[in-house]
Amino acid sequence: MSKEQVLPQLVSVFQHYGYEGATLARLSDTTGLKKASLYHYFQGGKEQMASAVLEYVADWFDKNVFTPLQSSQPPRERIQEMSQGLEEFYHSGEVPCLLSVMSIGEANNLFHQQLETSLKHWLDLLTKVVQETGVTADTAKQRAEDALMMVQGALVLVRVTNNTQPFKRAISRLPKILLDD
Repeated sequence: MSKEQVLPQLVSVFQHYGYEGATLARLSDTTGLKKASLYHYFQGGKEQMASAVLEYVADWFDKNVFTPLQSSQPPRERIQEMSQGLEEFYHSGEVPCLLSVMSIGEANNLFHQQLETSLKHWLDLLTKVVQETGVTADTAKQRAEDALMMVQGALVLVRVTNNTQPFKRAISRLPKILLDD
């Protein structure tokens, strides 16, 4: 199994268990690799694995969430494409938010800057798309923040209730939250 094949499996472990809960035993069980093989790919251990996971997810988000927001399509279509990317990444709300689980405990100390940069980039892109509709910069930023809060809040609600409907509803409402008065 190549390192590229291992990364999506590592993503799943970190999403579901966070940094502290992503033990080498769990990582090994999930990937089917012995600990020595994991260390072969990631000499820096769990910290390097987590960093590689965050880079992998950042690349995925860049291609499937951020790039659509930067296209020349009308704002509504860009928001809908972004929403489809979120729906895919979070498996309709069944998968916890990596930003959330990696922003607590030791992981926050290790990866805060990386997480903050990614979230600010997403917020800035959303704000720019909303501004194109003619609203003020402040209103656009507030709508972008509201949209991100809605997505993140829905992911928490899904995780606690085991009901994906809040996430699906949040995703379907993103164009309205962001673009309609």
